[in-house]
Amino acid sequence: MIHSPSYSGTGSASGGDTHVLFGQTMGYVAVTAGLFALGSYAGRQLSYGWAFVWFIAAFVCLIGMNFTVRRSGSASTGLLFAFGLLMGLAMGPTIVYYANADPQALWEAGGATALFIAGCGAAGYGTRRDLSGLARVSFWALIALIAFGIVTIFVHIPGGSLAYSVIGLVIFAGLTMVDFQRLRRSTDLRSAPLIAASIFLDALNVFLFFLRLSTRNRG
Repeated sequence: MIHSPSYSGTGSASGGDTHVLFGQTMGYVAVTAGLFALGSYAGRQLSYGWAFVWFIAAFVCLIGMNFTVRRSGSASTGLLFAFGLLMGLAMGPTIVYYANADPQALWEAGGATALFIAGCGAAGYGTRRDLSGLARVSFWALIALIAFGIVTIFVHIPGGSLAYSVIGLVIFAGLTMVDFQRLRRSTDLRSAPLIAASIFLDALNVFLFFLRLSTRNRG
């Protein structure tokens, strides 16, 4: 569970720039999602060891975007697309596991994710309230959730898996709203790849939380 660092190129954008940035960013999200699907298919027979290697490589691409975003838009876009493909390779074995165990859960999680991101994204994009405070709270809540997840690996906590997923969805509701408000307020078209990475990661994490809940309800 990772989330893209924020890009500071925000402010009061003109309507034209906002629409161009929105279209460009969502186009990047769509391409990244497509590359993720391609990577998941290509990596469906990989071992979990190799999946971890590709996960680290994807994280390196994400970090690299923070250095290229101000210097080279084409480099940032290339790293974004590489990130999507590598994340797909990393998640391939996990997707196959759920597909074999409960394929219907994949469709349910996908549909729930689309509705979730659309609703929270619309709320964040449309609100006039400054969500910077929510961004800070969500970030630290995410750190606490990661720590909680590590604890549950070693200590059995009744209802811990359910609480982890529900709290995760609440946190990413906030992060999704923040990212879409950042998309509306940005004044720099160069920020599109990094914002797209954040929105893609919001959707990916939400999908995984819904997947856990769907399979849990059938278990």
